[in-house]
Amino acid sequence: MKNWVSTIAAGCIGGVLVLTANHFLSSNRPDSVAQTPANPYAHAAGYTGNKVPFDFTDAAARSCPSVVHIRSKSGNAPTSQMGNDDMFEYFFGRQPNGGAREGIGSGVIVRTDGYIVTNNHVVEGATELEVTLFDKRKFKATLVGTDPTTDLAVIKIEQDKLPILDIANSDDAKVGEWVLAVGNPLNLSSTVTAGIISAKGRNIHLLDKKTAIESFIQSDAAVNPGNSGGALVDVDGKLVGINVAIASETGYFAGYSFAIPSNLVKKIVEDVIEYGAPQRGFLGVNIADMDGDIAKEAGVSITKGAYIDGTIAGGAAEAAGLRKGDIIVAANGKPIDSAAELQEIIGRGRPDDSFTFTVNRKGKKQDLSVKLKR
Repeated sequence: MKNWVSTIAAGCIGGVLVLTANHFLSSNRPDSVAQTPANPYAHAAGYTGNKVPFDFTDAAARSCPSVVHIRSKSGNAPTSQMGNDDMFEYFFGRQPNGGAREGIGSGVIVRTDGYIVTNNHVVEGATELEVTLFDKRKFKATLVGTDPTTDLAVIKIEQDKLPILDIANSDDAKVGEWVLAVGNPLNLSSTVTAGIISAKGRNIHLLDKKTAIESFIQSDAAVNPGNSGGALVDVDGKLVGINVAIASETGYFAGYSFAIPSNLVKKIVEDVIEYGAPQRGFLGVNIADMDGDIAKEAGVSITKGAYIDGTIAGGAAEAAGLRKGDIIVAANGKPIDSAAELQEIIGRGRPDDSFTFTVNRKGKKQDLSVKLKR
């Protein structure tokens, strides 16, 4: 039986991994460390858009300085939100019996003034957090806020003029696209591995929360214990996701890893920094993935979408006229292939945000406007 173990991104061993080919670094490229954008969320230096297939040196050079090593210490065992507590303890190197516990992970600098995103399970229950930067400087970190429903957390160190990554639109990431995992596996600092996006919108039932959002980007970039919270980047060095787990029977990489999409990460980070906690808007439905059996029962010919198995009384869906048996096939014009994809889209919304859903109702399409509720 497979254990879905928390881990994450593998990072940047010197900066290269596969075949070297055309170099894309320009001598005129500004140093993102030396320059502080007026807007702390501002993107790093502009990219050429050159996607040379097998040269990852530029992407590695851009991403490594923004990925940190995190060491967490706690006096008691954390109450993990991951699905397998024993493997969780093993995976992060925490001692199973009394006394102080210690875990390791990775994180990504998201603002030049010291804000860092990582996984909730990396910092959960910690009484002390230490961050080591790419240049080996070490700092104590404080916890800003967490979101167990996405397994994300934000911590902060008191530094400025730190390097950050451009954030990619994860909706545009395509299956088959090259990606790099950047992190600190097995206590090896700054390690980079490469692979391709294997699938999108994966729900692997990792998070033990009723309102959990799982719509992971799956890749075959190698990740191992200690990579949790690290970066998944594209060949331009833009952040595509935050690595969170692997599929493995041993606790070590066995072919598949999973990352939280950057669009969801960006929203949660902004909420935690501004409000101290994520601002969740809810649709108020019970949903399931469409498949052949449901399609036959519903009398429709489609097998993609989010099937509404029921609405919650007084919820946003009921107020908008959504019904049991409706199939949501698009949200704001974006096709919805699965329940996980719908969860992610809704998870990026806040209370009172409006969505236009395209619904297949007994074989006929119609658009409904929905305002999310708390």
